Amino acid sequence: NRWRIFQILDAASKDKRGSPNTNAGANSPSSTKTRNTSKSGKNFHYITILRDPVSRYLSEWRHVQRGATWKASLHVCDGRPPTSEELPSCYTGDDWSGCPLKEFMDCPYNLANNRQVRMLSDLTLVGCYNLSVMPEKQRNKVLLESAKSNLKHMAFFGLTEFQRKTQYLFEKTFNMNFISPFTQYNTTRASSVEINEEIQKRIEGLNFLDMELYSYAKDLFLQRYQFMRQKEHQEARRKRQEQRKFLKGRLLQTHFQSQGQGQSQNPNQNQSQNPNPNANQNQNLMQNLTQSSRQKENRESLKQNSGKEQKDNTSNGTNDYIGSVEKWR
Repeated sequence: NRWRIFQILDAASKDKRGSPNTNAGANSPSSTKTRNTSKSGKNFHYITILRDPVSRYLSEWRHVQRGATWKASLHVCDGRPPTSEELPSCYTGDDWSGCPLKEFMDCPYNLANNRQVRMLSDLTLVGCYNLSVMPEKQRNKVLLESAKSNLKHMAFFGLTEFQRKTQYLFEKTFNMNFISPFTQYNTTRASSVEINEEIQKRIEGLNFLDMELYSYAKDLFLQRYQFMRQKEHQEARRKRQEQRKFLKGRLLQTHFQSQGQGQSQNPNQNQSQNPNPNANQNQNLMQNLTQSSRQKENRESLKQNSGKEQKDNTSNGTNDYIGSVEKWR
């Protein structure tokens, strides 16, 4: 499984967070710094994969419809699980299998709503699942800002809708390569669900925090991707310049050696009329090599400048990421 590496890193993070059945949002640290140290002394990194909120919501509904439950999740927050009053159930019985989409959307306690923000934020900042601690508007703002901050400080995150870019960014960040390229599947269980515009808008409304987080994540993700591409191009350019410099030196060395051999074969030749008959030839050779090198560098500079505006507009999130990657390495 190509995502096995994520499962391994996630298992390591559970050593820090606690029980593998606890809610990630409930026990997530106030700031998921790029590198943390577990009790075993090993370093690990927080990473995640985000998905378009509407597709993710429909996918979870289909999952629940087939009989999936979250009963094993303890939702422990600040050392305790929520009470039944704080987190009521959306259904009675063993599961919620066969539930219609409308019933799924109608439950006000459905944890599918804004799940990505809740899983990424520090719930202790808002009193965990106790909704009476602060007004709803303030609670939503705190959760969203916490999720954004934690995402920004992660060593890596990807987007389901950008599989190839996710692979590229992961490989460049951690300096490792997957065996095969990721595949972008456009047909999923969620995409097979036909919904009208009204239901689309309602799902977006139920997941308005996730919608804002995903917009932020997409922008940050593409900035990180662009930064890595520019860094790769700069490194390739540096290597080409070094190679040209090396070849230039070898060419000059070969040229001067051939000159010396020619002069040694004609030691009695009269040089009074031109003490250095090859001076002009050497000078022209140097000028041609220098001019050719400059022309190539100018062409590369034009290519680099085409993306300069995007680079100049890089947000603080990307700057934090750059520093985080350098520290990790």
